Amino acid sequence: RERLSRAAYDYFAGGAEDEVTLRANRAAYGRFWLRPRVMVDVGRVDASVEVLGTRIPFPVLLAPVAFQRLAHPDGERATARAAHAAGTVMVASTLATCCIEEIAAAAPAALWFQLYVYRDRELTRELVRRAEAAGCRALCLTVTVPVQGKRERDARNAFRLPPGLEMANFTGLRQAGLPAAEGSGLDALISREFDPTLTWEVVDQLRAATRLPLVLKGIATPEDAALAVEHGADAVIVSNHGGRQLDGAEPTLLALPRVADAVAGRVPVLVDGGVRRGTDVVKALALGARAVLIGRPYLWGLAAGGQAGVERVLATLRAEVERTLALLGRPTPAALDRGAISPAE
Repeated sequence: RERLSRAAYDYFAGGAEDEVTLRANRAAYGRFWLRPRVMVDVGRVDASVEVLGTRIPFPVLLAPVAFQRLAHPDGERATARAAHAAGTVMVASTLATCCIEEIAAAAPAALWFQLYVYRDRELTRELVRRAEAAGCRALCLTVTVPVQGKRERDARNAFRLPPGLEMANFTGLRQAGLPAAEGSGLDALISREFDPTLTWEVVDQLRAATRLPLVLKGIATPEDAALAVEHGADAVIVSNHGGRQLDGAEPTLLALPRVADAVAGRVPVLVDGGVRRGTDVVKALALGARAVLIGRPYLWGLAAGGQAGVERVLATLRAEVERTLALLGRPTPAALDRGAISPAE
């Protein structure tokens, strides 16, 4: 908070309307207790998991976060280097302040590209082609933004990008900057550029257009989870956009087990929203997630210390996950099931 401008801090920290879902995402982890088993050999704890063909040493990926150069001058490049050092996956945002080619050069091992579908479908197709050419290992379609949520902090601050920053995947195009408008410039951009007419047909089109695995980010109900699998998704992420879209939406941890049941092991299920500790990661895995994604935690690390700050966040989480697995008597993520937790009520 000390290092960021008020507008930048509020952009990253804030949620929609009364921020009920923002708070509920975090609070949901307090609704479950861990049930430790004892007299189990935990002399070797292996927290690694495989996600879409990539083995990562602990079940935490970096969620897409826009405008990271608001937090640190190196922005997404620093985050990518930290993800590479930790051996995990970074999901690069369409709205990044470094282009996908720069990010890929900094994170050669495992990079996914998060996609928004623009009204200009050729522009969208070009983003997919660039992600493929840059070596991205998956395409992550965000499905939670047909329109922008009402982010009142951004409206109060008249959120804009400062001079010298732009959405670098669109350099030279009008989509590179935020429009001049009353209130939030991001609201105006999304209203002007994002396509609100998306249906499952778009998933079919993307599935046919790319060789990359297709991940749907924003699945929150078993009904949509089943449809995602039917339309060829290779993985789903249970997400409510960090509480930034529909206020009053169900916390992701509570939605997770119903989504996992609907998917029934056909594709990996991931989850984001509210993860702050290794115990949170383990609870999510016990409820059916293959791995979790974090956003704000690594963003705060980036703001506080650049690449080293992100690396410290990831190292802390890895150590906490491994310690939790040991104390729980479950030395691998595969040993986790719903018997590892109980409702706090």
